[in-house]
Amino acid sequence: MTRIRLEYVHEYRDRHGKLRRYFRRPGFKQIALPGLPGSAEFMAACEQALAGLRKEIGADRTKPGTVNAAIVGYYTCLAFRELAPSTQAKRRVILESFRNQHGSKRISSLPQYVLVRMLNQIKKPVMARHWLTALRGLLEFAVKERFCASNPAQGIKLPKWKGGHHRAWTDAEVEQYEAAHPVGSKARAFALGLYTVQRVSDVVRMGRQHIRNDELTVEQKKTGVRLALPILPELQAALNATPSRHMTFLVNENGGQYRGNPFSEQFRLWCNEAGLPKDCVFHGLRATGCTILADAGCSDHQIAAWSGHKTLKQVESYTRAASQKRLARSAGDAVEETPT
Repeated sequence: MTRIRLEYVHEYRDRHGKLRRYFRRPGFKQIALPGLPGSAEFMAACEQALAGLRKEIGADRTKPGTVNAAIVGYYTCLAFRELAPSTQAKRRVILESFRNQHGSKRISSLPQYVLVRMLNQIKKPVMARHWLTALRGLLEFAVKERFCASNPAQGIKLPKWKGGHHRAWTDAEVEQYEAAHPVGSKARAFALGLYTVQRVSDVVRMGRQHIRNDELTVEQKKTGVRLALPILPELQAALNATPSRHMTFLVNENGGQYRGNPFSEQFRLWCNEAGLPKDCVFHGLRATGCTILADAGCSDHQIAAWSGHKTLKQVESYTRAASQKRLARSAGDAVEETPT
C-alpha cells in the first residue's frame, strides 16, 4: 500500500504483519488511527487529533482568562471566521497591537476608561472607529465564552465621523473625464467602475474569460458574493476598443495585472490629466453607478443585486436622493401647470 502523505501520520507493520497507523508528533502522545486512509472514519480521527494538537500547542503560551487567551479563542470562533478575509486581516492587525499592550492582563478586569483613553490617543477618527469595532467583536466573544461578565466597549461613543463614503461624481465630471480620455485609451477603463458598480479590487481582476452569454461574472473579493451583471452598451463599446490578448482588461505598463493600490495611483494621474479635483476617485464611481440606477427608478433590492451590497442601508441613501429629485421635479411641474 502506498504510504499516505499526511502530516504526523505514520504507519508500520507489527510483529504479526498487521498494518497499523498512528498520528504521531515528537513530544506528544501518539494516537491510533482506525480504518483505511481516506475513509470517513480515518479522516475524522485525523481531524480530531489535529484539533487536540492545535489546542496543546497554544496552551503553554496563553494563560486562561487573559487578553491573550481571549484573542486566541476569538480567531477560531465562527463570528470571526465568517468575516471577509480582508476584514479578518485588518482586525488581526488591530488585535495583535492590542495584545502587545495588554496581552498578559485579565480581560475580566479591563476597565472601560482604558479603552476610552486608548481610542482618544488615535489621531485619525476613522482608525479609532476601526479599533472600536474590532474590540467590540473581541469582547462580545469574551462575554459569550464567560471570559468576562460584561463588554466594556459597549456604550463607548466616538464623535460622528463626517468622512467615510467617497462621493459620487457629477454628470459634468464624468463628461470632463470622457472628453480627456476617448474610447480606446487605457484611461477609459473607468467605464469598468462606472458600469459594473464594483470595487477596484474586483475591477482589476476582470477579463474576457468572465463574460458568458452577454453577462459579466464577478465574485467580489471583499464579500465573496457572486454576481452576474448585464453588460451595458457604454461598457461594451469600451471593451470592444480594449486589446484582448491579456487575461485582464486592465494591464500595467509591463503587460501584467494591476493590483489595487498601483491602479488607484495610476487612475489619480488620469484624473489629474482631465483636470478633476482630488475627491474624484475610482471608488466614487461605485457611488455614481448606484446613483444612475436609482435615478432610473431602480428599487433598493435591484441596486443591491447589481452592486453586491449585503445590506440596504447604504443603497437607501441613493434611492432617497433619487426620490427627492423626482418628487421635487414633479412638484415643480405641478406649480408650473397651476393657473395663475
